[in-house]
Amino acid sequence: MRIAFLTAPEGVERIELTEPWQAAENAGHEPVLVSTKPGRIQAFDHLDKADTFPVDAVVGEAPAESFDALVLPGGVANPDFLRMDERAVSFVREFVESGRPVAAICHAPWTLIEADVVRGRVLTSWPSLRTDIRNAGGTWVDEQVRICDHGPGKLITSRKPDDLKAFCEAFLDVFAQEPAQ
Repeated sequence: MRIAFLTAPEGVERIELTEPWQAAENAGHEPVLVSTKPGRIQAFDHLDKADTFPVDAVVGEAPAESFDALVLPGGVANPDFLRMDERAVSFVREFVESGRPVAAICHAPWTLIEADVVRGRVLTSWPSLRTDIRNAGGTWVDEQVRICDHGPGKLITSRKPDDLKAFCEAFLDVFAQEPAQ
C-alpha cells in the first residue's frame, strides 16, 4: 500500500511519525511524507526541536486518490497548523469520504474535526480533545486504540505515544484488510 503521512512543516511529534512510518515500512508498505510546503519538516520531542525529515509530496499537488491509506501523526502544533490549511483539510476529508482508512493519534483528530468527518463516529485522542470531538458530533472514549467503522472507511485512533505499539498494530491490521489501489 502507498500510505500518506500528512504533517505540517513544523510541530509533528517525532515518535508519532517515526514509529508508525517504520511499522509501515516493516510491513512492506510505501510511506510517503506529505506536507503543506516542500522541503523538510521540523519534528519535535514534545516542545523541543528534534529531527527534520524530507517532504516527498505537497498536499494540493499530490491527489488524495493516489494513496491507499492515511496516517495523521500528532503533536500539539502539527494538527493545529493543518486544520488552518484548506488543502490539508480537503485532503483528509477526501480520504474519509472515499472510504479509505485513516489512522490518527494524539492531537491529530483536530484535523478530522476541521474536516467535519467525526459526526457519528467513535474516537479516542489526547484527553484535551474530548470536548472538541463531542462538539463535532463524535463520541470520545478513553481507550488505547479505537477502530470505528460507523461511516465511510475505518478510523483508527489512539491517545498518546505510550499507545504507539497498539496503534501501529491496529492500523496495520486494518490496512491489510483493504485492497491496494
